[in-house]
Amino acid sequence: MSLTLKLFSITLFSIITIVCAQNAAQTITYDGRSLLLDGKGELFFSGSIHYPRSTPDMWPDILDKARRGGLNLIQTYVFWNGHEPEKDKVNFEGRYDLVKFLKLVQEKGMYVTLRIGPFIQAEWNHGGLPYWLREVPDIIFRSNNEPFKKYMKEYVSIVINRMKEEKLFAPQGGPIILAQIENEYNHIQLAYEADGDNYVQWAAKMAVSLYNGVPWVMCKQKDAPDPVINACNGRHCGDTFTGPNKPYKPFIWTENWTAQYRVFGDPPSQRSAEDIAFSVARFFSKHGSLVNYYMYHGGTNFGRTTSAFTTTRYYDEAPLDEFGLQREPKWSHLRDAHKAVNLCKKSLLNGVPTTQKISQYHEVIVYEKKESNLCAAFITNNHTQTAKTLSFRGSDYFLPPRSISILPDCKTVVFNTQNIASQHSSRHFEKSKTGNDFKWEVFSEPIPSAKELPSKQKLPAELYSLLKDKTDYGWYTTSVELGPEDIPKKSDVAPVLRILSLGHSLQAFVNGEYIGSKHGSHEEKGFEFQKPVNFKVGVNQIAILANLVGLPDSGAYMEHRYAGPKTITILGLMSGTIDLTSNGWGHQVGLQGENDSIFTEKGSKKVEWKDGKGKGSTISWYKTNFDTPEGTNPVAIGMEGMAKGMIWVNGESIGRHWMSYLSPLGKPTQSEYHIPRSFLKPKDNLLVIFEEEAISPDKIAILTVNRDTICSFITENHPPNIRSFASKNQKLERVGENLTPEAFITCPDQKKITAVEFASFGDPSGFCGSFIMGKCNAPSSKKIVEQLCLGKPTCSVPMVKATFTGGNDGCPDVVKTLAIQVKCG
Repeated sequence: MSLTLKLFSITLFSIITIVCAQNAAQTITYDGRSLLLDGKGELFFSGSIHYPRSTPDMWPDILDKARRGGLNLIQTYVFWNGHEPEKDKVNFEGRYDLVKFLKLVQEKGMYVTLRIGPFIQAEWNHGGLPYWLREVPDIIFRSNNEPFKKYMKEYVSIVINRMKEEKLFAPQGGPIILAQIENEYNHIQLAYEADGDNYVQWAAKMAVSLYNGVPWVMCKQKDAPDPVINACNGRHCGDTFTGPNKPYKPFIWTENWTAQYRVFGDPPSQRSAEDIAFSVARFFSKHGSLVNYYMYHGGTNFGRTTSAFTTTRYYDEAPLDEFGLQREPKWSHLRDAHKAVNLCKKSLLNGVPTTQKISQYHEVIVYEKKESNLCAAFITNNHTQTAKTLSFRGSDYFLPPRSISILPDCKTVVFNTQNIASQHSSRHFEKSKTGNDFKWEVFSEPIPSAKELPSKQKLPAELYSLLKDKTDYGWYTTSVELGPEDIPKKSDVAPVLRILSLGHSLQAFVNGEYIGSKHGSHEEKGFEFQKPVNFKVGVNQIAILANLVGLPDSGAYMEHRYAGPKTITILGLMSGTIDLTSNGWGHQVGLQGENDSIFTEKGSKKVEWKDGKGKGSTISWYKTNFDTPEGTNPVAIGMEGMAKGMIWVNGESIGRHWMSYLSPLGKPTQSEYHIPRSFLKPKDNLLVIFEEEAISPDKIAILTVNRDTICSFITENHPPNIRSFASKNQKLERVGENLTPEAFITCPDQKKITAVEFASFGDPSGFCGSFIMGKCNAPSSKKIVEQLCLGKPTCSVPMVKATFTGGNDGCPDVVKTLAIQVKCG
């Protein structure tokens, strides 16, 4: 490592990381400027990382990357339905080992915001509320309702007592410096009228009464009662947040959305690194003291943990992608933004702010303390299309559209939110060399009739209350006898089976034969199923496999939501319409394969499997074995050719797949599904897939995932990389000799640069993985980059014109760009 990089590493750690000392008790308070740790103000760069959405063996690497990305605070929800899935049966093990996770955060030198909720939304099943809560008599969720308040207080007490027993609050020497009660309640508060207002007051008092050693927050809660702090959620809280509801509370941003969660049927969701960096700089320039990225690592919704229609992959566009790999440039551009703001920290916390409004789009915000060296400036160009040169204190500063330049000494630009000086990357899914020797077997789920499931109630059962969150699937059976006078005589006319459903999807069978399927959407859960049926004279057996794709996670009166078949009729009979809704219905909770656990080694022996070649029938199970893929890269399964169902590996559910629900782009919303390496054995891993539609599994592939294509794209107009600066004795200092734009490239996971795939000093265009040579190019570009980078885990390429042109610039009027693409391995 070069001296410059060593100095940068030391400086970055000392400036950004607040060492959360082991067993060092700290008093946590706040004033109108920031949270106070032992009376000292601090700025916080936080990221949401949810412990159940990754595996314990992944936590150390994810947290290391968060710390290296400049975070000093980790935010997580606490998942009630994961910790108490059955009443009075508490679980804090495996992926739900909250204590282990928080202790690991502290070991990595970071603090914690604990969002206890207990309603969390989070696109998590039932918003985190356990299903059994719905069955408490007279309960109304999130209201001034005695049954709900009773169980809510009991659960919050369990969490707080567990944290106190493990000494995890900061005054005990632990990492927790903030706690949250409730979650975005303003959205539904009006629906409960006075009971909503009273509930907010009760929740705040209850939380503080249980523990008052750290401040409490309520996000999106303008009327948060003292001493609870109201906080902002959104994309641009620097401009949308009306501020704390009392002058002695700090500006806190609990959710800066790094993209958008996705539901099945959605196109890709993205948010640029430049826009997020702008929002962060903007917030801190306007009194902000804490910003949290939601999510910093989204992870995976294993099993049946997603809310309605939400994909198994969660917030993949976060700085750390689903697999825990650094999404570049988002990860490193935000890391650089954190350091730039931190270089201004003393001025931000101790200086007096002034704002110079130049125009509708342009302004300069200065934090300065007279008779000292403290002075930091944020120069803003808020126009989305036009660059601008602004004059400030005798110097001109060029700002690209929609950007903020940060000047920690009111003179030197160390960072511009629009100019990405950090590296880029491209993700690749590669077919494993060792993990795809499949021999498929199939088991077809039996189709029940009213003989096996006789009528036990008049109407079809409501689906949520039938399944009780134990499974996605429920059978409904009935029968109808038709005479010759009922069946249409014309060969081209057939009766129609119509099912009006409240969601989420279904398959219909008549006399054991598949008729068709239909589903709703995230926005419209309900739907109408209509299919022609060749009914026979005599008794006809009707079976409906109704299924859910997660429980609701938001809105008022969640305990009153319903799903499943509502009315069932047969249209087009000679004798008229027959309404089967009150015909009497039999029910079965779950599939035979689920009830026998045939996705496990032991359970798979309970049924007879057949050769799985060719196209299978509907609602079938597919089984095979595979060896663990080579190397150490993350593992995924590509589900091309499949439709809808669930996936298990060695008995562990990796979530729901839904390939047949296409986005407006004509592609599945999610095609690859994460298999954590901790789920795998070296050989003979059992893969079981339940599939609702008639398909062939021949195109399924076990994949490895990498981000080994690393790039840099900088121009002569870029400021020097942020690692060129440090703060010492309240003064901005240079680190190293040169203050020129510089390409920095670092391979992931200690890999080395094995090839320079593209290099151009001139006017190249494109993006990482698809660069295009322009009309202007220095012929020596690739050779220079190879000399500096090949065989190294990290390298830097200064953007010095003379180095590339040798004094012979063939296109002097072109503002030069340096584009580099390398392969790590």
